[in-house]
Amino acid sequence: MQTRRADFDPQLHEAGLVAVLRALAASPSWDSRSLDALLRRHPRAGRGLFSRAELLAGLSKFSAQLELGACHDELAERLRRRRVRTLSGVAPVTVFTKPHPCPGRCIFCPTDVRMPKSYLSAEPGCQRAAQYHFDPYQQTAGRLRDFRAIGHAVDKVELIVLGGTWSAYPLGYRIWFIKRCFDALNQTGEAVAAGDTASERASWSELDAAQRANESAVRRCVGLSLETRPDHISRTEVVELRRLGATKLQLGVQSLSDDVLARNARGHGVGETRAAMGLLRSAGFKLHAHWMPNLLGSSPADDLADFERLFADPALRPDELKIYPCFLIGGTELVAHWRAGEWRPYTDCELVSLLADCMARTPRWCRLTRIVRDISAQDILAGSKTANLRELAEARLRETGRSSADIRAREIRADAAAASDVRLRETEYAAASGRELFIEAVTDSDRLLGLARLWLPGEPAWLDELRGAALLRELHVYGALAPLGTRGAHHAQHRGLGQRLLSRAADLACAAGFARLTVISAVGTRRYYEQRGFERGDLYQSLEL
Repeated sequence: MQTRRADFDPQLHEAGLVAVLRALAASPSWDSRSLDALLRRHPRAGRGLFSRAELLAGLSKFSAQLELGACHDELAERLRRRRVRTLSGVAPVTVFTKPHPCPGRCIFCPTDVRMPKSYLSAEPGCQRAAQYHFDPYQQTAGRLRDFRAIGHAVDKVELIVLGGTWSAYPLGYRIWFIKRCFDALNQTGEAVAAGDTASERASWSELDAAQRANESAVRRCVGLSLETRPDHISRTEVVELRRLGATKLQLGVQSLSDDVLARNARGHGVGETRAAMGLLRSAGFKLHAHWMPNLLGSSPADDLADFERLFADPALRPDELKIYPCFLIGGTELVAHWRAGEWRPYTDCELVSLLADCMARTPRWCRLTRIVRDISAQDILAGSKTANLRELAEARLRETGRSSADIRAREIRADAAAASDVRLRETEYAAASGRELFIEAVTDSDRLLGLARLWLPGEPAWLDELRGAALLRELHVYGALAPLGTRGAHHAQHRGLGQRLLSRAADLACAAGFARLTVISAVGTRRYYEQRGFERGDLYQSLEL
């Protein structure tokens, strides 16, 4: 189906839209086939058929006239395309930095001169970035338009910046890039703001002004994720990351074997990974690791043992994880090892078995964000070209009587849960130099509605602002994204779960002897915490206990 055009005016198509929407409301069991038949009976005035985005626009425009009552929201939900995009409670907006040299020399990493290091031009997100010439404003504004066109709310945005090693870009470019993303979020109209592109530099004060504007904007940044290498994390870097507004770091861990890392010319060892994750956790960041099975020098059995070390070692224990099996890409140094018989890609059977074993071993406090990278089959010289490996791994789990307890597998998603069917569950584990308390709001059937991550440091903080404080590293309520200021039975959000989790975290921090609870708030959540008694510091917000 066609996408809603930017110049579409529902008023010019009132008769057709109202007829279709009334028919859909009167037939709650409609499916895609019956919808297509209905659209053909009521074509657009002029030409073609109404798209779902245009039906949603009509539903919004003529809501009073249609008088659908309680079924209005249900109809909007059913018309919405790609509902999964916002079922974790936020609208994820992914943007890419421009092509730039990477300090790494990994033998498996592809080089596409048109893309940032490690990315390929055929990947969907890269194609969108190239379409906008890697301009951060236009990428952000374009994704927001795309979400709105298919019926999604974009009030709460998780901004995800990809592009290889973020820390390797000039600081002025990094500040400018984030500022322009915030400019797009703050823009109230559809127009793309001109200017600010040629210099690709901005000052901290300019970024600060854009961030302050976003605190009360219609579209707020409730999370900012950046990606870099473990050997680029330092105390100075951590402070700069916080000034940018970052709340999550994606780190290329790849392997926990120094031998495997060396054979693949990764450029750092396990020691740097452990140190980086400890430093980031002590500053409150959420830790999103990338891990790669099938590297040169490994095997399925070695990989499974390596995966278990991710969660057995208190210095690691990531909050989220992407599993990226190594595929052979043309132009990489790995090709020579493949031709020499020193490396072979795992078969689909081996991969599915390994992935299923990894999923079964993932703790409930970790989220398996992605399994297998979205690489075009035409770019893979050797390795699996099966697109649905995750589904096959999930099927293997069911066949063997197992399941995954990770966060993604238990999210409430589009389901609503009665408030009486929610309880708090706590899991404690050692993490870095302290203790982590994972607090969940779950149903009786263990569906996850929300979570809080509370870190209790075991030694003095290196940042003055964090001394004597327990750290709230994450507070998240899942379910379909509920627009700001709304509340309804079909939403898990905006029903007091966040406040309940926050209060429990404060109680646990107080019981552990901490004088303050400090949160690594995103720019768009600062007002939320201020309304709950938190006071603003330079990089964090704190509540006296």
